[in-house]
Amino acid sequence: MRRLFPISGVRRAVAVVLWTLLLISSLPAQEAETRAVEPAAQAVVVPIHGDIDPPLVVFLRRSIDRARELGAGTVIFDIDTFGGRVDSALQIANLIGSQSDLHTVAYVRLRPEGTGVSWSAGALIAMATDQIFMAPGTSIGAAAPVLQSPGGAEAADEKTVSAVRTQMAALAEKNGYPVAVAVAMVDSSAEVIEIFVDGELQVVSVSDAEDIERRATQDGVTTERGRVISEAGKLLSLTAGEMARLGISSGTPEGFDALYEKLSLDAGQVVFLERDTADRLVAFLTGGAFTSLLIIVGLGALFFEVTSPGFGLPGTVAIFCFSVLFTGNFLLGQVGSVELILFLVGLVLLLLEVLVIPGFGVAGISGIVLVISSLVLSQQDFIIPDFDWQWAMLQRNVLMVLASTVGAFVAFGVAAYALKRSIAFTRLSLQTTADASLGYTVQGADVSTLYLGKGGIAVTTLRPSGTAEIDGELVTVEADGEFLDRGTAVEVIRIDGNRIVVRRT
Repeated sequence: MRRLFPISGVRRAVAVVLWTLLLISSLPAQEAETRAVEPAAQAVVVPIHGDIDPPLVVFLRRSIDRARELGAGTVIFDIDTFGGRVDSALQIANLIGSQSDLHTVAYVRLRPEGTGVSWSAGALIAMATDQIFMAPGTSIGAAAPVLQSPGGAEAADEKTVSAVRTQMAALAEKNGYPVAVAVAMVDSSAEVIEIFVDGELQVVSVSDAEDIERRATQDGVTTERGRVISEAGKLLSLTAGEMARLGISSGTPEGFDALYEKLSLDAGQVVFLERDTADRLVAFLTGGAFTSLLIIVGLGALFFEVTSPGFGLPGTVAIFCFSVLFTGNFLLGQVGSVELILFLVGLVLLLLEVLVIPGFGVAGISGIVLVISSLVLSQQDFIIPDFDWQWAMLQRNVLMVLASTVGAFVAFGVAAYALKRSIAFTRLSLQTTADASLGYTVQGADVSTLYLGKGGIAVTTLRPSGTAEIDGELVTVEADGEFLDRGTAVEVIRIDGNRIVVRRT
């Protein structure tokens, strides 16, 4: 009899989980030891390069904590990005905007290997900082959210645009940047103009300009409209020079040395933080390609384990794969108790269906649905979508998990077929057969001649199997296509192997 969870199997499973957690968490701990001896710093520089994604959120959170450990009062975010995920951008903007004890600075600079832009999510992040600096030749803006669909990039729905527009305006208002500029970077319908009030430049929307002019007339103040900064129907993007002229940025330093001078920082007391081994490991483990591989290998190994006796290598591989998957996404803040409970309940239902309940029904289907749902939810930080970009992300995650599941079934079938034909398997299995055409049978030849054609009485109800008395002997029989009541006269019509088939006489 197969033991569902042998003691040795449980110990091995626990050991695999603990080893996986230790593997993922050991690198940050080791690096923390080596950093403990670093001297205090005035400022730290944190790169925001490439796509805005969940691993970057983790890196920035750790970098801000590191800045406090070093005693730095200023955090400079070196921005060079085309944008990325909306949820990650909002998380980063909220993270930066909530740092009341640190002076945050956005610096958009030219890099030989970079692009020199802070577009889309990058503009939102820049607006979250206390000061913005831009090197000559750089630009910022075009922050309207877009969704990635099978047909390519599409404009987000009004609900999503409104949410990003409101957050962008709130950040600009908090940090003293022109709200109209922030809104025009997100909403193409916004119109922004210059207006001089008693010679002082203000950058406002057209509707706000009309209010300013009305109040100025009442107060006897002179006003004069300047040039149009952003026309309706176009998203606003600004160059470094335009940002400085409008008073949005604090200057256009050409490099870090010039930036330090403007911030009154000593270059020798500025620490550069980079993504270390731990950050790269988390990014790799939670990447789409590796996540798909973990799901395929994990599910394939799980199929092997539940269809074979005992607890062995397939179970160990499955536990390792799912431990890495859930642990990596837990570090991104995307896995909680809901995902783990769904996965464990689904796994239990699958085991009950395979090992306890005959056939394949509600328990098995429910188990598959719960396991797939847990894997989908582990790829996102929400359960029920509210915005179009969340629905698009949910659709992408569902397709990824379903494709990986199909891949796991295919891999399982190929592996099972290859294993069955392998030399190692043939040495462990019986290869000879007892073919009935060669005279092999489960009963002696005399059984057919002993009962065939003889009559008797059903001793029990035949539904369709039961017991009948034939020639004074109690024999297990099977009715031919109908239920027969107790006491019915029957006749043996054929014998198939060990089945004695009768019918009513």
